[in-house]
Amino acid sequence: MKKAKESPAPAPAPTQGPLKIRIGGKEREFDIENPVLPDWIEDNKLTAGGYPYDKKMKSEEYDETLEQLQIELVKAQAWLQASGKRVMALFEGRDAAGKGGTIFVLRQYMNPRTARNVALTKPTPTEIGQWYYQRYVAHFPTSGEFVTFDRSWYNRGGVEPVMGFCTPEQHAKFLDETPHFERMICNEGIHFFKFWLNIGRETQLERFHDRRWSPLKNWKFSPIDVAGINKWDDYTKARDLMVERTHKEFAPWIVVRANDKRRARLAVIRRILSSLPYDGRDLEIVGKEDKKIIGEGPSFLEK
Repeated sequence: MKKAKESPAPAPAPTQGPLKIRIGGKEREFDIENPVLPDWIEDNKLTAGGYPYDKKMKSEEYDETLEQLQIELVKAQAWLQASGKRVMALFEGRDAAGKGGTIFVLRQYMNPRTARNVALTKPTPTEIGQWYYQRYVAHFPTSGEFVTFDRSWYNRGGVEPVMGFCTPEQHAKFLDETPHFERMICNEGIHFFKFWLNIGRETQLERFHDRRWSPLKNWKFSPIDVAGINKWDDYTKARDLMVERTHKEFAPWIVVRANDKRRARLAVIRRILSSLPYDGRDLEIVGKEDKKIIGEGPSFLEK
């Protein structure tokens, strides 16, 4: 069993105690208030959910590749500014899927004047009374901008119906209307990406445990993380329906297997760079996609 470094910071409010979880036909017990990570999580945190690699990418290979790709991103941003083209990338996934970290390395060396990240809090009373998409549209890119969304209107496709934050009618309406909404985005000429970062169950539990006990990540831990642990299957059903209904040729879901954050981040950057016809693009550096890690639509989720 692996013992986490205990946080000197004030602990979150106590949770409901050990949870009974059924994984792979076995009933397991998980207590996030225990600083010792169970062996059944430690041993499967990378390979969970059929992940195709049993070792993480080596840090030296990752760092070298990332630097070269980030240079290409800077070139792509210069092209956006010169041409007036626009990019918008949505990042979705379960809690602790690695959305924030992926967005960070994507934007790390971009000029922040024209590269923005949008991470909205819960809607205000005024926003609740508006057209559902309205508060997101307010943050869309203008000429020359690169905008990322750390969660987006797809809250209504996943967390809201699972946690009871919207009605079944609102959920159904969302699934009907979103493809039309995204058709308008693409017709406007915006380079539009939808990424789903997919992780295994043990991977998520290990990351929750790390959030709870790391003094640097403790702020990320919230009661909703614990509340959602036993709703894994509900989230899976909502995700599958969402992807099935909103995966379109003009706005495909790009699915990234993200148990290894390093491989996932490189896959995301490569997909964006390979899709943008920016000046000076070095296709040798951009490289080829790892088809074990990245694919599109429901069929890739099912593999």
